[in-house]
Amino acid sequence: MRTTLEDQRVPVRAKLAAAWTSFMFLYAYVDIIAFFKPGVVDDILVGVVWEFDVSQGLLIVFLSLMAIPIAMVVLSMTLPARANRITNLVVASVQVPYAAFNLVGESWTYFYGLGFALEVIVLALILRYAWTWPRTAPSATVATSPDRDTVRAR
Repeated sequence: MRTTLEDQRVPVRAKLAAAWTSFMFLYAYVDIIAFFKPGVVDDILVGVVWEFDVSQGLLIVFLSLMAIPIAMVVLSMTLPARANRITNLVVASVQVPYAAFNLVGESWTYFYGLGFALEVIVLALILRYAWTWPRTAPSATVATSPDRDTVRAR
């Protein structure tokens, strides 16, 4: 006898948190895997990342940028629905052009192109989940009378 698998509805908050977690891993691993490019580690050892000198300021910028998807995991699970939806729409939209930054002036276009495409797919899912956030029907309770009895709409 075959049984049907239970397919429970996943709350939007959980979908968003999972998507931001996936985005965070992609974001970090593109940078980590890039260490295997010839010359990258040598440049880092002499204090250069891309064209920038390694400094506390640069590392603060990197950490701040990485903190955005990390914070979105928490915010997606904790913000009230309306603020959650708006925050996810704004932050995911801003992350798309930032993700494209890796493509600028890069000779490793297949590697960074794949990283960008995967990040944009996850950001598109975030935008879709937030945009299509389910709405509840208005309650049948519309007011209370002066002596606090519930008045129902007919």
